[in-house]
Amino acid sequence: MTRGFAATIVIGALLCTRVTAQAQPTREERPAPPQVAGRLLTMEEAVTIALETQPQIQARLADYAAARFRVDQAIAFLLPQLSASVSSSRRQTSSFVGAAPSPVASTRGFNETLDAHLALSQLLFDFGKNFAATEAAKKLAAVALEDIELQRQLIALAVKEAYTNILFAQRLTRVNQQAVERAELNLRSARGFFEVGTRPRSDVARAEVDVANARVDLIRARNLERLARVALNTAMGIDLDTPTQVQDNLVYEPVALDRAEIRTEALRQRPEARQIRLQAEAAQASERQAFRDFFPDITGSGTYGGVRQELDEVWTITLSMSWSLYDGGGRIARYREAKANLEAARARVRALELDIGREVEQSQITVEEAQERLQAAQTAVASAQENFRLAQGRFDAGVGTILELTDAQLALTQAQNLEAQALADYRVALYRLDRARGRR
Repeated sequence: MTRGFAATIVIGALLCTRVTAQAQPTREERPAPPQVAGRLLTMEEAVTIALETQPQIQARLADYAAARFRVDQAIAFLLPQLSASVSSSRRQTSSFVGAAPSPVASTRGFNETLDAHLALSQLLFDFGKNFAATEAAKKLAAVALEDIELQRQLIALAVKEAYTNILFAQRLTRVNQQAVERAELNLRSARGFFEVGTRPRSDVARAEVDVANARVDLIRARNLERLARVALNTAMGIDLDTPTQVQDNLVYEPVALDRAEIRTEALRQRPEARQIRLQAEAAQASERQAFRDFFPDITGSGTYGGVRQELDEVWTITLSMSWSLYDGGGRIARYREAKANLEAARARVRALELDIGREVEQSQITVEEAQERLQAAQTAVASAQENFRLAQGRFDAGVGTILELTDAQLALTQAQNLEAQALADYRVALYRLDRARGRR
């Protein structure tokens, strides 16, 4: 009978890579929910809140920390490997004297042994395989870091758009509230003229229709504001029911655009551009690793320990070389795959540069178009206001018709709505141009 137990302790030597608090915030370090109720938020404050509380950014930070730890795993193979082993066994033997089936005597013996070893091994030379793997892991960690910045830029853009949409909806609400007030004033005038017999009943009916339509547009504008506030709260990562109030910054600020400079800045600053280049470099490192897999590994190892009962000293020193000469073509296939991945990564770099150039150019065209549209809308508002003033005077003097007045009122409301839309589109176009050039 044999009774034994064995315990093996493997101690991996790790290179501790420090991850900054930004890359891996602890639960205690994460900011408390911001207090936004009861005060006006500037756009800069809204963006700051989003960058601190958005869970999508926190997820990217955790992904980056995991990528850094994968670098540690790759480095670990280059460091000494230390392991300890202990085994114990007890063996019982029996012997009989005499012929079967009636032995007349027997002897028993017990043998117990303890074997303990401490082993150390070190990879001496592998033709750069692990160095290439470590380099690839570092590049992929840098890709994860750029993904954090990419997510921050996208969140900042979402906040700015939702912020602007709230202001746009508030502007529409004011315009349509004024339209309701004008329509109600016209309705009172039409009723007064009808009661004294100077206007037909149809004028009153037409004025009532205009009041109803204006109220419908006002309801839509208020609902649009509520939807925009939900979008802003979501982008900031706060409770959806928070009564967020924003400071009005919906003003026209002309800008001058330098197309060549903006395109150069975008290729340099866009995190996607840096990501795709890093991915190409990681593919190149993987290609080097796949090529070096054709070469052998040289490893040095040694053990020291003892054997009981006497605990005799035992030690060994070994220098070994392992070389897989043929594996069915697997290494060749992996090398070819790595080369194909490298070619694809380089092609994606060129494709992304073209996409970034197109996006930047389209963003600049959109800014210019919104700027021109805004200027035209402002002119239209001035003309519509003058037209409405004249129509109002003619109607009050009894020489104008209700149709002429309501048409002028509708034209004024539409012109003011278009002006607000053009102003909001202009501000959003500027924010999207900033995103296209790699800014938050």
